[in-house]
Amino acid sequence: MLPGTLAGQFQANEIEIDLEALCLASGAELMLAEVNGLETATSTLHFANAESLHFDVLSIGVGSMPAGWRDMQSESLVPIKPMSTFLDRLDGRLRQVIESRAPHESCPLRISVVGGGVASIEIALCLQTRLRDQFKKESASIQILTSASEIASELRPRSIRRLRQILGKRGIAIVTNTRVTEVSDRMLVAFDGARYQADCVIWATGAVAPLVLAKLSLPTDERGFIATESTLKTTAGWPIFAVGDSGTTIADPAPKAGVYAVRQAPVLWNNLRAALSGSELIPYVPQRDFLKLLNTGDGKALLQYKSLTFYGRWCWWLKVFIDRRFVKQFQVKSNWQP
Repeated sequence: MLPGTLAGQFQANEIEIDLEALCLASGAELMLAEVNGLETATSTLHFANAESLHFDVLSIGVGSMPAGWRDMQSESLVPIKPMSTFLDRLDGRLRQVIESRAPHESCPLRISVVGGGVASIEIALCLQTRLRDQFKKESASIQILTSASEIASELRPRSIRRLRQILGKRGIAIVTNTRVTEVSDRMLVAFDGARYQADCVIWATGAVAPLVLAKLSLPTDERGFIATESTLKTTAGWPIFAVGDSGTTIADPAPKAGVYAVRQAPVLWNNLRAALSGSELIPYVPQRDFLKLLNTGDGKALLQYKSLTFYGRWCWWLKVFIDRRFVKQFQVKSNWQP
């Protein structure tokens, strides 16, 4: 729902989950601390700013980060994560660019979205809506840059063609086969030396492992995500599980997408209890396909299901219904204050 919030279609509180209230309602204890180590021999988790914690069973779900952004140092760079601060950081950068202009200087905002996946496309399209509604006096150009040979490679060719039509009609440029290697204050530099002017760079590349996973000394895949068995338990054999983007089932890896994390939840819950009771663990079997809905920022959405592709307002209504129903499950009302 982040792209929809970017486009002003949702209020911020509609996409937020009050973790403290949810834990309280669930009978769980919330501990806010920075993990800096794991001792498997004693089943102990160590923290930088709190006492160590012993566990009988551990589940790790810290998500992922956009690839490559840590190598870039620039005021113009706006990574999409952490998502909780993305909109504030984006608006702050745009206002900084506008306020830095000389008096009576008039030039369009030049915005680049780095990454060619469906998330990048949603961000680019919904950003255009935000600029129109909240920065009415500003003209802007938006371009998508990707190192891949095509945008949205996870979609079918028919859906990709439709997305290209939508982007073209909206005046959003697409630059493929271009890996960004440097970001300066007003410029992008590609691996081949090509330069692209950009006042604001939204970094929305593919997933890489968060730095904290390297501190846990657990087996990982080639990208640094925790290696697991089909039961979501680490391949090292300890009662430690990894879910969502944090883990990779080595025998049958699934894409790093939220829909897989959601489907892992009941398997994880079963296996956490089974690990405590000594019962048999069950495998997680990732679905081979799923309904895909892309917000295009204009009150419509692109829908892909198996070989079918649709684009229209009814697709948007379906997306809103599914997203709101899911998030509301976790929006517990409480007067409790941390």
